[in-house]
Amino acid sequence: MDAESEEGFREFAGARFQPLRMLAYVTCGDWQAAEDAVSGALSRLYLRWDRVASPEAYARKAVVRAAMGEKRRPWRREHLVGEAFPEVAAPDSSGDVDERLRMRAALRQVPPRQRAALVLRFLEGLSVEETAEILGCSVGTVKSQTSRGLDTLRTALSAEITNRAERGVDHVVSHRGRA
Repeated sequence: MDAESEEGFREFAGARFQPLRMLAYVTCGDWQAAEDAVSGALSRLYLRWDRVASPEAYARKAVVRAAMGEKRRPWRREHLVGEAFPEVAAPDSSGDVDERLRMRAALRQVPPRQRAALVLRFLEGLSVEETAEILGCSVGTVKSQTSRGLDTLRTALSAEITNRAERGVDHVVSHRGRA
């Protein structure tokens, strides 16, 4: 192909790409398949550019055939794995999240030493002796810190429940714009 013919093809392809893509989209209903169809049709047209009497008619026919053929191609028949499996209802875990957030907020109100005793004893599952070793204190101190920490935690949680009841809020975490 000489430079003049190549320039003519470039002008044609530049001017007609969007209308041909729209034609392909209307034919196949998928933008990606439409672009593939137009690209394939224009590449075939490029190879025959000097021999085609009516490039517009050739391109239109090639695009429509390519758009219809795109749906028959093997990779177009592939389906996502998620489409094959039925949706299974999962339990709603939002209550668990709310509970964790409520516990974190209440734990922040417990003094650091008492909080450490509670976390080591109940979340980590350590014995009184192991907790005492980690905190560097006596077994009696761990017991008293744990007892006081539980009292503080109970007070914080009951105050939070009372505040919610007074406000008429039936959920733990309030979001702006939601009741």
